[in-house]
Amino acid sequence: MSEEDREPAPGRCVLVTGGSRGIGAACVSWFLANGDRVAYTARGPAERGDGSLGLVCDVTKPEQIEAAFAQVEERLGPVEVLVSNAGITRDTLIARMGEEVWGEVIDTNLTGSYRVARRAVTKMLRLHRGRIIFISSVGAFVGLPGQANYAASKAGLVGMARALAREVASRSITVNVVAPGLVATDMIEALAAERVEQMKGLVPLGRTATAEEIAAAVGFLASDGAGYITGAVLPVDGGMGMGL
Repeated sequence: MSEEDREPAPGRCVLVTGGSRGIGAACVSWFLANGDRVAYTARGPAERGDGSLGLVCDVTKPEQIEAAFAQVEERLGPVEVLVSNAGITRDTLIARMGEEVWGEVIDTNLTGSYRVARRAVTKMLRLHRGRIIFISSVGAFVGLPGQANYAASKAGLVGMARALAREVASRSITVNVVAPGLVATDMIEALAAERVEQMKGLVPLGRTATAEEIAAAVGFLASDGAGYITGAVLPVDGGMGMGL
């Protein structure tokens, strides 16, 4: 029996990369609450105990991506919603930024997203449906010092998403971007309190977002109500990037 002819299971098959913590973990919870079948990847073992399927996968390793998708397809079916969230930061001023630090961030955040999107699209094209959501950042637009590598990787997601959106629109596949601002995750907790307060000062709403607020925006773009939205960038940044 082909995937197209398979008896549909409840909910959709959702894959979230970088789903063990922060925004990714909140997305996993959102889709589970929505009744979907959810898998997520992480660099190390991270069982949630909530019915989701956790997979060890480094998005810089093509063979691990292939193995993860194969497991998802075998156990949950072809991926219908991809949330490409896996990402890292290696902040330093560009005068001190070696090529290794530059390349590590680009390979994870941008090329890793290309890898998982390419693999997901191969099945979505056959299904004639799908949702792809890339997690970018307000940093792609405001140009924060010390983040040339991170900003480049996150800005690149916007261009890739829009090109891909045009390629796959005829098959009822949408491709969109969520651009979070300052979010209360472990990345923020690692910063000095003074630095966090300084960054909050750039946010018109005057606070950090919760990971759940970002997940709700991702969930909307994956919903039936967003079926006519593609190639869009949805900022969830408290107004931090407004007008830029």
